[in-house]
Amino acid sequence: MEMFDVQKVREDFPLLNTGVIYFDSAASSLTPKTVIDRMLEYYLEYRANIERGLYRLSQRASEEYEAARKEVASFIGARSPDEIVFVKNTTEGINLAAHSLKLGKEDKVVTTLLEHHSNLLPWLRCSERYGVKVEMVKPSREGFLDPADFERVIDDRTRLVAVAHVSNVLGTITPVREIAEIAHEHGALILVDGAQSVPHMKVNVRELGCDLLAFSGHKMCGPTGSGVLYVSRSLLGKLDPLYLGGGTVELVDLNGYRLLEGPAKFEAGTPAIGEVIGLKAAVKYLESLGMNAIEQHEKMLSKKVYEGLSQVDKVEVYGPEPKFKLGVTSFNVEGLSPHDVALILDSMAKIAVRSGMHCAQPLVRSILGRQQGTVRLSPYLYNTVEEVEKFLAAIEQIAGSA
Repeated sequence: MEMFDVQKVREDFPLLNTGVIYFDSAASSLTPKTVIDRMLEYYLEYRANIERGLYRLSQRASEEYEAARKEVASFIGARSPDEIVFVKNTTEGINLAAHSLKLGKEDKVVTTLLEHHSNLLPWLRCSERYGVKVEMVKPSREGFLDPADFERVIDDRTRLVAVAHVSNVLGTITPVREIAEIAHEHGALILVDGAQSVPHMKVNVRELGCDLLAFSGHKMCGPTGSGVLYVSRSLLGKLDPLYLGGGTVELVDLNGYRLLEGPAKFEAGTPAIGEVIGLKAAVKYLESLGMNAIEQHEKMLSKKVYEGLSQVDKVEVYGPEPKFKLGVTSFNVEGLSPHDVALILDSMAKIAVRSGMHCAQPLVRSILGRQQGTVRLSPYLYNTVEEVEKFLAAIEQIAGSA
């Protein structure tokens, strides 16, 4: 089994030297020093705009920016760097797709009640603005989505199917490939929210069969303000950009304009150059550790968390068994609100977890039946067995006093 030295990895994250036990990586990961160094290098050594200058600083910035596109394309198995559009985050990527597809009253979008709001609200807005019909597939209480349910609702009117690859509340892995096959049989596209999968497991867009994939740099050791929308080559020329301006056009005259080909037409104005360079460094960092090793490390921690919590009286754990999910685990302590638990963990042991609805109200309220939300623990590549044990000891103490 491919593994890495977690203690050595922790040396790359100075924030961990403060004694904090950081278990909120599903919201935003920590950033290793190497990523910050590459961003500082840009700002201190070749700070310039891209694609607009012939002088050497601009040329180097442009080369580094496009090198990031190549690195990301390789990381997710894209056929070409031209399939990579840089955005601020997953949310922007999905909204860009939603309003670039030219959806209309004759179209239907299929999504699920498992989704983060970022892969739900854009489609509801399409319903309001364009008259699109939105139909939702209901997951089980453990977060499982049955391809047979998609068979029933996807028809020849369906233009797009939008699903999360991994639930940000339960960690459940969605059978994307099977759902993609069903969608394509009816001529529909499939968009995948990869915010919780790309940072934690090896993802290959061609193996998944997806047409669109969105993910965020800040959840995968990269900086905030960096993200990606993968657009398959066959679809790239069919989408209308949401914004127009500098960098998106080949020709402008009094009679109109002609857009550039490829991803540039979607990246209006000056992009987040330093952040994209940081994202490239983050991808290289993850590749140096090995995505399979990262996934196995996280699953090992997740199994220990799940089994430990399941043995504590007054604790209710949500989601499937560890073998069906990645690192995210949601739970509640009887007699305490999730916010109380999170505050106590922080104050008594400097343990950082998330509490509340996790931007997934339909799932948490309707499927789990938790009106105040849940406590969510989400480990990553820098977390240790010892940290999990400290967390479980703290929960036993909290539950015993509740």
